[in-house]
Amino acid sequence: MVKANAYGHGIPQILSMAQKCGIKHYAVASGFEASEVLKYKSADSTILVMGILYSEDIEWVLENNIEFYVFDQGFLNLVVEKAKKTGMQARIHIEVETGGNRTGLDLAELPGVIHTLKKEKNHLKLVGVCSHLAGAETLATRFRISKQIDEFEKVRKKLQKSKLEPEMYHLASSAAAIAMPEVAYDLVRVGTAAYGIWPSPDIYNIHLTRSRKINGKPLTRVFTWKTDLVHTKNVKKDEFIGYGTSYQAFRDMQVGVIPIGYANGYPREMSNRGHVLIRGRKAPVLGSVNMNMFMVDITNIDNITVGDEVVLIGRQKNNTIGLRSFSEFSSALNNEFVSRLPAAIPRSVVR
Repeated sequence: MVKANAYGHGIPQILSMAQKCGIKHYAVASGFEASEVLKYKSADSTILVMGILYSEDIEWVLENNIEFYVFDQGFLNLVVEKAKKTGMQARIHIEVETGGNRTGLDLAELPGVIHTLKKEKNHLKLVGVCSHLAGAETLATRFRISKQIDEFEKVRKKLQKSKLEPEMYHLASSAAAIAMPEVAYDLVRVGTAAYGIWPSPDIYNIHLTRSRKINGKPLTRVFTWKTDLVHTKNVKKDEFIGYGTSYQAFRDMQVGVIPIGYANGYPREMSNRGHVLIRGRKAPVLGSVNMNMFMVDITNIDNITVGDEVVLIGRQKNNTIGLRSFSEFSSALNNEFVSRLPAAIPRSVVR
């Protein structure tokens, strides 16, 4: 899964590593993301668009042999029309509605779709049949997920009865693959876990229970977010720091300025709450996070100099700042946070 700019990690950087590991299939959420992957993938790799395609994208997708979701009879008819026009065979995955009530083919439409697939087999290749579980990362929704799995099995039986079988069935995200390996079917859509991020505390706890290892950590975050210290200044006791009056110095302090703000993906929720690492020590955020910078307390960190490395997420010496330190102060999921990191942030493969 490399949608959302490879979950914020960068499509070019992730593909450069993934292809060295022999990965040859990439899933995205849009035609635009597919065009980005097309620039960097190997010739023998395939792309799957799991989201919405517009009618004007269909011919381009067919010409580039890109697989895509279909969840509407009308759209399927349009795909047939475009396939006949271009002389290409469309490689499609039928997404069925099982209870998520997002995208998905209503089961009442399934007989008509089966008829179209059989009739237009020269123009339609049924690569996959799939659905999406609505919240597999949360134990509280397990009752709902169980119903979806039952519905998916009904679809499988109908297709088998009709003697129309896809190359693969797929249902599981990272969370489902870890918590419910029985629904792995033929393909697993690994997203969050591929980047070393636990889908949720519930999924991590399930892993701990099964492995019986208190410190079992088979997933390791693959990215570090760094910047540098651009300015320092001395602030006297009782002076305010930054915008407004949210932080007032309770003593004479030395303050460091960090050239990152909410426009760069650092959440405003970290105002007066977050920390960064400088010279292996935690430096608390002081006052409000601004659009392009924020301030930290460096009073008790020795030998500070402008240009020192600042770690926003990652390890420095014996200290670590993880993604959970951000989710603790906001409602953002781990993958939501990394996906929001602007594409303009330079990304580089370090190992």
